Amino acid sequence: MESAKEVWEKALGELQIHVSKANYSTWLSSSQGISCQDNIFIVGIPNTFVAEWLSTRLYPLVKQTLTNIMGRDIDIRFTVPSQGTLQTGPLAPASQPDGGTSSKATQYRFNPKYTFDNFVVGNLNRLAYAASVEVAEKPGCAYNPLFLHSTTGQGKTHLLHAIGHVAAKNGLQAAYTTSERFTNEFVLAVRQKRVEDFRSKFRDIHVLLFDDVQFLANKKQTLECFLHIFCELHNNNRQIVIAADRSPEHIASFNNKLRSRLQWGLVADIQPPDFETRLAILQAKATDMMTPGLEEALRIIAERLHDNVRQLEGALAYLTARAKLTGVNITPETINKLLTGTSHNPDTRLIATAVADYFDLPIEELTGKKRDRRAVLARQITMYLMREESSCSFAEIGKELGDRNHATVLHGHEKIAREMSIDHNLRTQISEIKDKINLHKSSSQVP
Repeated sequence: MESAKEVWEKALGELQIHVSKANYSTWLSSSQGISCQDNIFIVGIPNTFVAEWLSTRLYPLVKQTLTNIMGRDIDIRFTVPSQGTLQTGPLAPASQPDGGTSSKATQYRFNPKYTFDNFVVGNLNRLAYAASVEVAEKPGCAYNPLFLHSTTGQGKTHLLHAIGHVAAKNGLQAAYTTSERFTNEFVLAVRQKRVEDFRSKFRDIHVLLFDDVQFLANKKQTLECFLHIFCELHNNNRQIVIAADRSPEHIASFNNKLRSRLQWGLVADIQPPDFETRLAILQAKATDMMTPGLEEALRIIAERLHDNVRQLEGALAYLTARAKLTGVNITPETINKLLTGTSHNPDTRLIATAVADYFDLPIEELTGKKRDRRAVLARQITMYLMREESSCSFAEIGKELGDRNHATVLHGHEKIAREMSIDHNLRTQISEIKDKINLHKSSSQVP
């Protein structure tokens, strides 16, 4: 019989075909097969953060790959050898606190770019910022829960991560999750009949940071679990910070009980930044990028783009990159020309174009309602690649593809990920489309 190490090396060979090079290098390359007993395959990984990502994003693919190789149904357990802790899903905290401020800080990797120091404060986000600082410094004492809401790209996630940084620095357990991740974990727990284990992961944390709560709408069981966790944490005076794209009273599918609890503390909205704030954001970003001499360009960008912060930052990065690649000077004329078409994520545009070209379809069919087999396959492959090859969330991908909802995109992504493990032709198609995407990227850099 082959050893677990040998079996896992075969599995890695298969998985390397199915996932992007960046994902393989980041999440799989340092893993190792440890043992297999009673149809449970133990995979060693370097830390709980890797386990969280693998179990949330790649669990079905890894399970199917090992099942195919071994010829029988296999379940997966991820373990951090140095800790001796087995996991089938992401942990909310990375280690258990002792109940006081001397406990180890969570190992969750909060985004280093999202801190209070680099959050640009303006008249329309000042309340949300001040409240976030206060709950970070005095969790459970000020506003509990703190509910932040705004349209996409206004800085909600930035503030959640900033709170997490302060909590971790102060030795507290802070856990960040999204409704997407929470739902995936809960569904897995239900399938494995481990719901109580799932709930217990949140029981001892000090600060829960929950993003995009609106996507729990119409998920009755998931909402019940969320409410249970919410009430337990709140009763124990643990800080809860929640972000959404609208205020609690406007999330129609939430019942009155949940809606009232979300409004117990402070509800703070973040409005799109005014011109002065937009310019300040661009100036700060230009400093970070070490891009001097752009003052007039920044003013034009701030005047032209006003929907959200993410759009501003994306436009600046796009303009400076294009200017360097083409060698053109940044003038009002070139800015206006280069800004044309920056309203969408450049990566998703390239992906959609490559998929449409491959299937010889008008690109409009990817965003349309057509349901023939070819169009549906192309659309789902687009969802899969947008998720794997760009930084977009399922919600953002849905907006790019004709305002489809989160659940539709999640289904499309999971369907392709699952079928790739058993369908050689599909793997070949996606590999060829990736080649087209790379070709598009190369050609777009030619002056």
